[in-house]
Amino acid sequence: MAEEKRQEVIRAQGEQAPARAWNPFDEMERLMESFFPRGWLRPARWGLPEWSALAGGRIPPVDIIDRDAEVVVRAELPGVRKEDVEVSVADNTVTIRGRVQREEKHEEGEYFRAETARGEFTRTVMLPAEVDAEGAKATFRDGILELTLPKVARARRRTIPVE
Repeated sequence: MAEEKRQEVIRAQGEQAPARAWNPFDEMERLMESFFPRGWLRPARWGLPEWSALAGGRIPPVDIIDRDAEVVVRAELPGVRKEDVEVSVADNTVTIRGRVQREEKHEEGEYFRAETARGEFTRTVMLPAEVDAEGAKATFRDGILELTLPKVARARRRTIPVE
């Protein structure tokens, strides 16, 4: 009995995994990555060094939550003041615009340092359903913008019982 189990284990270990078909696109991607590592082309770092220094060189990340009666959009906007944020809703898209402005001065004896950084961003995201722009609410707290957009009645999700 123990000998049979041992033979099964040996046979299972000796079997080869099914071969994958050769894909020219995988090969091309591998070659490109050997020449240019991931992330070598980051346009946000080229044009606006001040913004990339403030926001980590990226467009603010956005979470979209599709609930039964509403869509919630959350965006991280570190270093942005509430007065410098503009939100607009059109059709099934939300556009978030913002401006970052920072000015820092440091004076100590004969040493004087002044830094100014400015940058702007725009992020447009598609919504998973039609929303009622008139009933939209926005809050901004601790660098997080949260939009609550009620769905249009015909776009609400409905559960259908299966018979």
